Amino acid sequence: MRRVAGDKNDAKTAILSRSRISEVGIVLYSGAQMSAVLGLTDLFTVANRLSVERAGADARELRISHWQAENETDRFVRILDSHRHSHPDTQEQQERTLDCLILPPTLDVDPQEKQSFSNFAKWVRAQHAIGTLICSVCGGAFWLATIGLLDGRSATTHWSYAELLAMRFPDVCVDKDKLIIDHGDVMTAGGVMAWIDLGLKLIDRFIGPTIMLETARFFLVDPAGREQRFYASFSPPMNHGDVPVLQVQLWLQSGKAESATVSEMAQKARLGERTFLRRFLKATGLTPTGYVQHLRVGKARASLEFTSLTINEISWNVGYEDTSSFRKVFQRIMGLTPGDYRRRFGVSDRN
Repeated sequence: MRRVAGDKNDAKTAILSRSRISEVGIVLYSGAQMSAVLGLTDLFTVANRLSVERAGADARELRISHWQAENETDRFVRILDSHRHSHPDTQEQQERTLDCLILPPTLDVDPQEKQSFSNFAKWVRAQHAIGTLICSVCGGAFWLATIGLLDGRSATTHWSYAELLAMRFPDVCVDKDKLIIDHGDVMTAGGVMAWIDLGLKLIDRFIGPTIMLETARFFLVDPAGREQRFYASFSPPMNHGDVPVLQVQLWLQSGKAESATVSEMAQKARLGERTFLRRFLKATGLTPTGYVQHLRVGKARASLEFTSLTINEISWNVGYEDTSSFRKVFQRIMGLTPGDYRRRFGVSDRN
């Protein structure tokens, strides 16, 4: 009877131990950026240490694993396991359900051209079907979209890839302003370095907010509140083929945005005002007024970052006589007030 009781206790302990450990797999697929793979591994390792320091034997941890296809079979297997010694990689452990699977960033956004992609897609879909949270960073969203996991969903990627992702996958609602979009079962992160934000969000989810904040402080990173639009540059399309509209764009870029009116832009294009408005919107995706606002905000960002001019002075310099209007436009486009933007990104001694 004692032996039976002991077996039950051992089994209970094993179950509790497994419940405190969530496995996060990182896929080493073709073109994956190893800097992010290793960075995520370090981030999760530090979170584990901080969790153990705080909670000891009751600590919640992340089992960090790297996955790669075997050359002979194309079957995905663990090639790195942070808990291999404490949890031997038996057949049962090898086949256990992952809690999360991350597709790290890539600069290669043509996954459909890869010979082994079908096997990769089948494996990821199978993981998703059994409840694994599937995540992508930056160009990894193209792989998720090709697999079909983003159909009918909103998703984010690097802001410079957003237009291409939307064009290739019209069923995906691309939101380039967001740094993280979380649907519960699928999560996408924006730019190349958004692996930091994704990693912190996963630490919050699987270990808890206290350890997430401590990990962020350890790495000296902002734990929350960032958006991709804080960093994105205004990159309007120039290859649309509408020559009169392009001439106006170049004219505005040369420094005329501070004072240009729609009437002056139409005259520059040698088009009637209504025709100009229609063609400008079709070519650029923005109204002339909206386009000018983006240019003015771009110039204001540079002044906020690198000069000690007051916000009133900056407002006047970029074409706004009413500072309150400037503040509203700036916050709508950037998601931050001019003052908050300067506090975050300014390099001047003056606040």
